[in-house]
Amino acid sequence: MKINSGFILEVYKDRRTVFTFNDLGLLLGESDKNKLKQKVNYYVRNNMILNIRKGIYAKENYNPEELACKIFTPAYLSLEYVLQKAGAIFQYSGKYTLVSYLSRSIKAGNNIFDYRRIKEPVLINTAGINRLPADINIASPERAFLDILYLDKEFYLDNPAALDKKKIISILPAYNSKVMNERVRKFISK
Repeated sequence: MKINSGFILEVYKDRRTVFTFNDLGLLLGESDKNKLKQKVNYYVRNNMILNIRKGIYAKENYNPEELACKIFTPAYLSLEYVLQKAGAIFQYSGKYTLVSYLSRSIKAGNNIFDYRRIKEPVLINTAGINRLPADINIASPERAFLDILYLDKEFYLDNPAALDKKKIISILPAYNSKVMNERVRKFISK
């Protein structure tokens, strides 16, 4: 098989650090799945790209947030991961927590990704979710708080002042839930 160095050049020129098999086919304009598979396997065997999980490939210094959003789609970073980054909770965890259409804990590379299932109408509502370059979807701290409140009514915030109550109220209709309205009312009144 003739290997073209243009393949790896195109991969490394791309801003993304994580690719699905289909992403690679589109990036390289290769519609023949067998040829693409041969090329990808060659570069994996020669340590030019990593095979992180079945069907998911990455550059050497890939972004774990990008990987987190590629393993299961749709999914977005949320919950403890976002609240910790925002300073709303202080307990450190090296896990990446996400909301998705299923619940799973996945180890990929040196990272652990915890996915929590949320109902589809809530999952696909984009209120409070930021879409960053390289297909990274991440909840605002207020959306992450609402997600965790939706999944765990007993959740405790170490620093509620890190959240904007007006933003919480503006995102709340995405949950379409009287129970959530009551939980948020109790939080806001503190």
